[in-house]
Amino acid sequence: MTTTVSGALDALTELSDWHRRVRAQFPILTANPGIGYLDSAATAQKPQAVLDRVTTYLTTANANAGRGAYPWANITTAAIKEAKGAVRAMLGDSGTSSSVELVSGASEGLRRVADWLRPTLRDGDRIVVPFGDHLANLRPWLDLAADLAAFGVRIEVVPLPVDAASGDYAHRDFPAVFGPSTRFVAATGVHHVYGADLNVQRIRAAVGPGVPICLDAAQSVGHRPVLVDDLDVDFVVFSGHKMMALPGTGAVWAGNRRGPRFALSGWPGTPNTVGAISLTAAAEWLAEVGVTAIQRWCTGLCALLTDGLARIPEVTVLGCQDSLAASSTVQRRESLVTFRHRRVRSDDLGFALAAAGLLTRYDAHCQAGRDSQDHAIRVSVHAYTSPEEIHRLLDIVAQA
Repeated sequence: MTTTVSGALDALTELSDWHRRVRAQFPILTANPGIGYLDSAATAQKPQAVLDRVTTYLTTANANAGRGAYPWANITTAAIKEAKGAVRAMLGDSGTSSSVELVSGASEGLRRVADWLRPTLRDGDRIVVPFGDHLANLRPWLDLAADLAAFGVRIEVVPLPVDAASGDYAHRDFPAVFGPSTRFVAATGVHHVYGADLNVQRIRAAVGPGVPICLDAAQSVGHRPVLVDDLDVDFVVFSGHKMMALPGTGAVWAGNRRGPRFALSGWPGTPNTVGAISLTAAAEWLAEVGVTAIQRWCTGLCALLTDGLARIPEVTVLGCQDSLAASSTVQRRESLVTFRHRRVRSDDLGFALAAAGLLTRYDAHCQAGRDSQDHAIRVSVHAYTSPEEIHRLLDIVAQA
């Protein structure tokens, strides 16, 4: 979504009543009015509707799925199927060949896709993957290459080119990395440090119609519409806890149009029934409040934040420098902003913010190619985040 800062800020006025209604649905926030939770990219808070659905299930029908024929077991088995259907509906899936598998989160999901890819690769094949995104979307592919090499199959693992100034994929350099030997591409929807939409559609246009693409949508699902019919990708992988479901659940959507049909290998064991229940409830809650409204609200908050940070001389905002000021017409950050203070250590500033009730992520951003201590503060917002919390943060950073 491309919008000016002023247009993004307009959403904060237009949706102010909507935001108040949404925020009131989060018990942890209403019980702690002085806390500004600004770490939603790590995990989102849970609305009452999700908590109620889980409690109702645990107190009325808790059983194991696929392990019995009595009513509670049947309800639980149906709930797993319902969760997969909720994922399909949330992703706007109108296909007939697609499938959904529930996993523990995006990290497991990406490794499961690597398992799917393994038998399709031959000596000399190339896979193109992100070397500057989340480690969860790099390590599975590097481990896959190492495992294959141990059996004498040597594949080439090539980095997706990145524009150093913006953090976006350098789409003009795609022709140099995609070629006849390219068998697979892994990419990210929204960057977990730079907050930018990485425009995966450009990858399909460059790589051609026959190569599978896997999309890490951990920072996209729940924050913005993610519609598989528009993306033309083969896998969408995400974590439930970042979209307001419980930890320990997530999903892999597979289009099953390129390569063998995707399925989880091995004995399935007991599924995360409570996680599946929460996933359905979160998907329904997101549909009710409106994911497009969430995207507009979060983009407005990030515009407010980058515009304020750009006015503080000691601060450097990571990512595109052309999208900070109020006059910018460049694509805005979607739901998170990461910055450094040139005179104050990030852990000291993060401690000061926490002491003021503003909970941010400082350092250890799990970015591939970075040290674990990369001296930056990440502010990540959601529908429940208020403009007042952003103003409070800006005041503290300006005084640092």
